Amino acid sequence: MTGDPADDADDATGGVDEGMTYAGAGVDIDASERATAALVSAVGAFEGDFAGLLDIGDRYLALAADGVGTKLLVAEALGDYSTVGIDCIAMNANDLVAAGVTPVAFVDYLAVDDPDDEIAEQVGAGLSEGAEIADVHLLGGETAVMPEVVKGLDLAGTCAGLAGKEETFDGEASEGDLLVGFPSSGIHSNGLTLARKAATKRHEYTDPFPDSAEDRSIGEVLLEPTRIYTDLLSHLHAVETHACAHVTGGGWTNLSRMGAFEYRIEDPFDAQAVFEFVRDEGNVSDEEMHRTFNMGTGFVASVAPDAADELVERTGDGRVIGRVEPGDSVEIRGLSL
Repeated sequence: MTGDPADDADDATGGVDEGMTYAGAGVDIDASERATAALVSAVGAFEGDFAGLLDIGDRYLALAADGVGTKLLVAEALGDYSTVGIDCIAMNANDLVAAGVTPVAFVDYLAVDDPDDEIAEQVGAGLSEGAEIADVHLLGGETAVMPEVVKGLDLAGTCAGLAGKEETFDGEASEGDLLVGFPSSGIHSNGLTLARKAATKRHEYTDPFPDSAEDRSIGEVLLEPTRIYTDLLSHLHAVETHACAHVTGGGWTNLSRMGAFEYRIEDPFDAQAVFEFVRDEGNVSDEEMHRTFNMGTGFVASVAPDAADELVERTGDGRVIGRVEPGDSVEIRGLSL
């Protein structure tokens, strides 16, 4: 299979002619946030934004839970599950990094309709590689066979981390902070419901990606693993870092998790070719693209003005991309989000 079974229904809910949206493709971020708020309200408040923090005395125990999402459908189409384990660990470990927490251990949850040894081996290889990159221990997990609940497979996990009381970030940016950004590796593991439906409107996953610099198929470009940012943590701790944002669900609006300010982005990293491809194939507006995808920048730190240059020098591939001002928006590429 090289396309998605539900693609034929897309025109009724946000087709190319009208301009595709994430909600029209099937994922309404606003509705998701309302449901999350309802869940949190029901179970009680917890400390932390990107990760939940538990005070255990002289330090915090932190937990983050996330999955690979519909990127798995691209893996299914290509018959290649070798990298989705990296995505699973990345989406969890990066959230801990955003809180200033060192990831230490990971457990996975693989739900399938029909066990397949070859697929399981590929998933395991990706988890092992992701764990090595993130420097976390794999402590096992669970494989559940649920043919009446799951179609194909679903992969999720939980990452545990530890942080001294002085290591966690305040989580609140300060007016006058500079924003240091770090490039993404591509589309990461977010917004794939929109991306894959746009990509398969006129193409199949096995078609060559229409960029002379990419000797890969469309599906292979979409499967590019999520960058893992754990290598930044020691450098973020070495300078006056106030807050961080992992740019995932909600795209650039994630910066608002660092507090109600105007985040003026003046020098973002260039968006990789995959974003232009999705935008053009799905006739997606620039605003919708920035509200859904990382658009080339996968992680942002809000640091004291006199700490920015040191952080850039320490990390090598970071750069000052903007600043924090009074207001309540994200200003980027002529857009106000």
